[in-house]
Amino acid sequence: MSPAEVAKALLVPEPQGRVGGAYAQEDFPDGVKTFYDTGELACVALDAVTGPQVFLSGFPLAGSDPEQGQQFLLDHAAEHGHCVLYTPDDSLSQGGSD
Repeated sequence: MSPAEVAKALLVPEPQGRVGGAYAQEDFPDGVKTFYDTGELACVALDAVTGPQVFLSGFPLAGSDPEQGQQFLLDHAAEHGHCVLYTPDDSLSQGGSD
């Protein structure tokens, strides 16, 4: 998705802020951050305190026990043939198929 398509999907005319760097970042209302690689959406990050509650296969990704969440992500990734990546702050993230 392009930045314009993301803004349209979030029902806002434009992001509240933009940050340059290795990955371009846009900040939207309610704790939603998007990151782009060569102009295409690469990642969506949600603030666990102020952001919306998001579910993955019925599991709440914020507000759950961290150990349960980690195990859920590991199981979900294995079930769908994805790899698990660690972010610079040691959080888990699912990557695409190997």
